[in-house]
Amino acid sequence: MSKDDTRDASVFDALMAEVMAGATRFGHREHVHLTWLAVRRCGVPAAVGLVSDGIQRTARYAGAPQKYHATISRAWVELVGYHVAESGEGDFPAFADHHSALLDKRLLTRFYRPATLASTRARTGWAEPDLAPFPWQDAARQHSGQKEVP
Repeated sequence: MSKDDTRDASVFDALMAEVMAGATRFGHREHVHLTWLAVRRCGVPAAVGLVSDGIQRTARYAGAPQKYHATISRAWVELVGYHVAESGEGDFPAFADHHSALLDKRLLTRFYRPATLASTRARTGWAEPDLAPFPWQDAARQHSGQKEVP
């Protein structure tokens, strides 16, 4: 493990400890909370790596490396990051109340077909949404005057 990997693991572990201090289990809300903390402290690009690597490491340690999903991890970080940038909530409960859709673990089904998320490409790399664009993609498309492709 490199010095950067060790530092990232320490940051992830500290964020995880902060989230779990008030929780009894690590469910979807805690995943979103962890992601919110990572985005606010590191920015979206760094949070993608930090959260993805941390979850992947945790899954391997738990003996369930197949539970890690690259597209799902990145998509959640980007969705949370978009809403963090859009709002000014300084505490997680206020953020969660304001963006309650993020607490629905099925949210990605608005953007992805099940077969896309089940693919090897999506599990191991990145797959673009194929049902609807993410909010920032839709806004960019509208701004540029492009029509949405069905």
